[in-house]
Amino acid sequence: MTVSPISSAQPAETPVKTSAQLRLANPADDAWIEDLQALSFGPGRYARAAFRVREQLPIDTTLSLIAEIDGKPVSSVWMTPISLSGVDGYLLGPLATDPVYRGRGAARLLVQEVTKLALNRDEGQYVLLVGDQPYYGPLGFAPTKPGAILFPGPVDPTRILVYSSDPRHVETLHGPIAPFGQR
Repeated sequence: MTVSPISSAQPAETPVKTSAQLRLANPADDAWIEDLQALSFGPGRYARAAFRVREQLPIDTTLSLIAEIDGKPVSSVWMTPISLSGVDGYLLGPLATDPVYRGRGAARLLVQEVTKLALNRDEGQYVLLVGDQPYYGPLGFAPTKPGAILFPGPVDPTRILVYSSDPRHVETLHGPIAPFGQR
């Protein structure tokens, strides 16, 4: 599966080439996803700011994807509908990959596809995440204004990144993360 660039805001790298196939997650994947997140993030994962958001706001199961290689699930991603300063969008993550399969493009493909799916709905205007600029920058994510976005818990403000077709969102999104549709 190849995915075209998902935003005109910033150039995305050439579509990821991988043997991974994507599918929607289903309830039978729940235990595997939990185990994968535990393996990837350890017991401290519940203290992370993005996990704390998900304690308050539900993920969108129609945007919960699994990457498989040779029919084996290897990576997963969730999206949580959110609102910032009255503008609806999505919080991406957690994004987790089985360590045996890291570096094979499955996670990058998940990021590209789930971002495209979310923004093509015309319900949210951006995708936000907490992550590393060297990894997500080539996929079109840019740093937000440091200190402008408030998470329910500590987060390094330099790691808050946004993807949007509206370049103003880098500077204008602010405030606490709220439920989708909150104006």
